[in-house]
Amino acid sequence: MSEPISSPLSDNAAGAIAYITFLPAIVFLVLDPYNKSSYVRFHSWQSIFLSIVAFVVYFVLTIVAAISVFFVPFLLGILNLLIFLACFIVWIVCVVQAVNGKRFKLPVLGALAEKLAGV
Repeated sequence: MSEPISSPLSDNAAGAIAYITFLPAIVFLVLDPYNKSSYVRFHSWQSIFLSIVAFVVYFVLTIVAAISVFFVPFLLGILNLLIFLACFIVWIVCVVQAVNGKRFKLPVLGALAEKLAGV
């Protein structure tokens, strides 16, 4: 009889590490035994979606800033800073909730992550 595979990380730790960047999230979706845990899969998918949304928002802001460089660069700088702070706060909340063992769902991304995680 073989012994069950034990992971060096708890599900809470793996869920929190998935938010560092999208790379650990992808690794956890592929690597045994993490890909067997719906908790880790949920946080991995939510992290990937959060990274995609942040990238798209910054890409659009960069294009808007490049187009309107002569009109309102100061306002776009403040808007960029506020969006960065909002993303950072959301990221911190997700990490803290994952460490505490809670499945914190972001409004649209959480539902999609649950669906893909098989929750």
